[in-house]
Amino acid sequence: MRNPPALEQLVESLRCLPGVGPKSALRMAYHLLQRDRKGASGLALALDNALQVVSHCGSCNTFSEQPLCPLCASTDRDSRLLCVVEMPTDLMMLEQTQAFRGKYFVLMGKLSPLDGVGPREIHLDKLIKRAQNNIVEEVILATNYTVEGEATAHFISELLRSRGLKVSRIARGLPMGGEIEHVDSSTLAQAMMERRLVG
Repeated sequence: MRNPPALEQLVESLRCLPGVGPKSALRMAYHLLQRDRKGASGLALALDNALQVVSHCGSCNTFSEQPLCPLCASTDRDSRLLCVVEMPTDLMMLEQTQAFRGKYFVLMGKLSPLDGVGPREIHLDKLIKRAQNNIVEEVILATNYTVEGEATAHFISELLRSRGLKVSRIARGLPMGGEIEHVDSSTLAQAMMERRLVG
């Protein structure tokens, strides 16, 4: 016996979410229809509203309801420093540290040729234009330390350095409070290679 067409359409729509397969999508659909119709209605309204009012910041490319997001519009930020991150979640994590007072550029992804994600999909033309505005003095690459993140950082650094821009990469190594015996060998090796003088 098949599900009603409207239910099948809901299940198929839920499958667009990352990590949601056919069974998970079916469970979610059943839950929303059977146990939480009010929640389902709220979800539909919130999703429709977000699609209507949320777009990309014209400067840093993160999600925003205004032409410029609050960080880009702020005059308290140091426009000479531009930090490049993969996703808005990365920007939020960096902001929580309160260790960076510059501006950002959000790629909305990382280079992944096998998945069809190339330079155009991560807005590299927009990044280059932003970095060459005669204000930015240093571009800090804060992409993840994954294979794709490293490849993305390398590609961007080559592009920017060939244009005479100063490019740095966030450091990696031992976590605060971490003990050497519990750290994986590649992280420990990187920490040793990226050691710095004390004093």
